[in-house]
Amino acid sequence: MRTPKTDPTKAAILTALCTIMVFIPWTIFPLRTQPWALEIPAAGMIIACYAIFMIFSGIFTLICYSKYRAQNTLMKICVVINLIYAIFGVAALGMMAVTAA
Repeated sequence: MRTPKTDPTKAAILTALCTIMVFIPWTIFPLRTQPWALEIPAAGMIIACYAIFMIFSGIFTLICYSKYRAQNTLMKICVVINLIYAIFGVAALGMMAVTAA
């Protein structure tokens, strides 16, 4: 089986995906400047979707780093950032669940 350790192309693709996932959560700021994004149902859905994506990107990056052994310097940075995003995503979903109940 070819792993990213033996296949540099696979490691580069996984690193590129995880690097892109670092910047996607920041797109919520220009999106939230739209008037429709500030209304109650849309705002909750947008925040929930971004939180779920942040959790997914943290788990995906950790799996790529540990299981598929895409271990380079950029990937180490992506692991740290995406895991911090995942923690904040769980916190955001938790706060939404508490306030909804």
